[in-house]
Amino acid sequence: MLRAFLVESILDSKMGSVEQQPDNLLVNVLQFLRSSTLFNDLLISAQEEAQKTSLRISELKKGVQNGLGSAGWDRKLRNAIYHFLQSQPKSMTNGILGSPEQLKEPLTYVRKAQLAWEKKILKSLNSMCTELTIPLARRRPEREQKDMMVRWTELGVDGPDLSQIRPVYAPKDFLEVVVSLQNPNCNSCGNVGSFDVPWGLIQVPMKVKTLNELRLQYSDMAITQCQTGVDDLSDIPAELFDNERTKLGRKVLSSKHAPISREFSKKGCPVSMRAELWSQILGVELDQVDHLYYEQLKAYVLQHDLLVDNLLYKDVKLTATNDDQYFVFEDFLYQVLLPFSRDTVVLKHFTQNSATPPKSYIRGKLGVEEFAVTYPPNGVIPFHGFAMYVAPMCYLYDDVVQLYFVFRKMYMHFFFRLHSVSSHPQGIVSLSLLFEHLLQAEEPELFYHLKQVGCQPLKIAFKWLMRAFSGFLASDQVLLLWDRVLAYDSLEILPVLAVAIFSFRKTNLMRVTTFNAAEAVLADLFTLQVLPLLQLALFSK
Repeated sequence: MLRAFLVESILDSKMGSVEQQPDNLLVNVLQFLRSSTLFNDLLISAQEEAQKTSLRISELKKGVQNGLGSAGWDRKLRNAIYHFLQSQPKSMTNGILGSPEQLKEPLTYVRKAQLAWEKKILKSLNSMCTELTIPLARRRPEREQKDMMVRWTELGVDGPDLSQIRPVYAPKDFLEVVVSLQNPNCNSCGNVGSFDVPWGLIQVPMKVKTLNELRLQYSDMAITQCQTGVDDLSDIPAELFDNERTKLGRKVLSSKHAPISREFSKKGCPVSMRAELWSQILGVELDQVDHLYYEQLKAYVLQHDLLVDNLLYKDVKLTATNDDQYFVFEDFLYQVLLPFSRDTVVLKHFTQNSATPPKSYIRGKLGVEEFAVTYPPNGVIPFHGFAMYVAPMCYLYDDVVQLYFVFRKMYMHFFFRLHSVSSHPQGIVSLSLLFEHLLQAEEPELFYHLKQVGCQPLKIAFKWLMRAFSGFLASDQVLLLWDRVLAYDSLEILPVLAVAIFSFRKTNLMRVTTFNAAEAVLADLFTLQVLPLLQLALFSK
C-alpha cells in the first residue's frame, strides 16, 4: 500500500495529472523509478516518516509527503525524472520538456550506410587479429592480474607492445562514408554548374537550421550579454561581472536542480564551479553503489585482456601523450577508458542510434546466434582520437570514479552521435551539412575559392567536428565550448565555431592555391578564443 501511494504521489507532483500524459511514457517512468536504487531509498525514508509517533493515521498521506519534501526528496525526484525524460526520444516527451518535435525513423539509405560501415570496421578488426595472430579476448594469467593491479595507477609506465597495433579507423576514413551518402529518391546529379547542385560534399537533403534560427537558439550568448570566458578574464575588474556571477553560481549549486544549472551555464560555467555544474546537469550524483560498480569494471579489466585494450593504449599514445596539455593525464585516461570498454550500461545508447553493437562468436561457433556476444562489451570500437573525448575533463575531476561517470554520461548523450551515420539532427551528417550551409551562406566567396583550388572546407573541418574540437583548441577553450554544448543540450555549436574559424582566417585562405596550403593556414588553432569567435559568427553584421 505504501509503495502504491508513493507511485501515485510521484506522478501527481512531478508529471501533472495522469490523464494528460501518454500511457507508455507513464509506464516507462514507473519502470525506471522502480528499478532504481533511488526508489528503494525513497521507500525506506517514507517508512521512517510513517512510523513517527507524532503522525496521525488520518494525516498519513499529507504527513509523509511533507516529511519527504523537507528531507529534499522533492528535488531528487525532479532531477531523476528530468534526466530520464532527457534520455527519451523527443516524440515520447512532447509537451513535457519543451516544444513538440517529432523525430523520424532513421532513413533506409542512411541505415544501410551505417550497417556497411560497421561491417568494414569489423573486417578491419578481424584482419588485425589474423595478421598479428592475437585473439579478440583472452583471460589473463593470475600473475599478470596481480601485476596489473599493482600498476593500476601507473599503467602507462610499462604497457603492452604496440608496435604492430594500428587504429581501426580515423576521421578521414569516416568522412568518406559520410560523403558517399546518397538519397536514391533524390536526383542530385543535375547539370554541371546548375544552382540545385550543392557546392559541398554532403549530398543528402536534410533540414538544418538557418543562421537566424541559431541566433534565437543561442540568444543568451549575444554580444550584449556578459559571458564567462570573456568578461571574467584577469584584465577585467572582478566587480564588473565575476563577483556577481560567482554569487549566483553558489545559489544555483545549492538548489541542486539540473534545469536551473543548465540555464545558468548558458553564459558559461565559472572555473571553480564547472565540475559540480556539469555533474548536476548530467545527473551524476555518486553513491557507494557507483564506486562498487567501478570496482567491478576494474575487476573485469584485470581478468581479461581485449584487443580493444591495445587500440585504446595506442590511441592515448598517439594523441594525449603527444599533447603538451594532456600527457600528464595518461594514466588517468587508461583508468577511465579500459573500464569503459567493459561497461554494458553503454549499450543503452544504441536505442537512440541507428548503429548496432558489433558481435563476435565463441571460437568454433561462427554464425551461430546462440553463441554470439557483443564485442567489446560496451559495443564501442574506438577510433583514432577517441581518447580526446575524455582528456579535457581530466582538468575537472581528481576522482577517477567521478570522472568516469561524467564521461560516460557525456558519451551516451552527445559524443556517440559524432562517429555514427544517422539522420538525427544532432548527428555528424546533419552537423557537417549545417557547417557547409552556414559557410556557403555567410562566406560564399571564400567557399567558392576553396572549392576552385580543390579544397573542400569539410575535409579540414570534419576532424574538428568529430572530436568536438578536443585536441585542436587550448584545453580551457574546449571546456568553455563544452559548457555551451551541455547548457543548450545541442552539438550545433560545433559547426558554428568551425564556420567562425574559417571566417577569422579568411584573408589568408583567400590567398591559398592548394589544399595543403589551406590546411597549413588552419593547422594551429591553439591561440583562438572560442567565445568572441562564436559571438562574431552568430551576431555580428
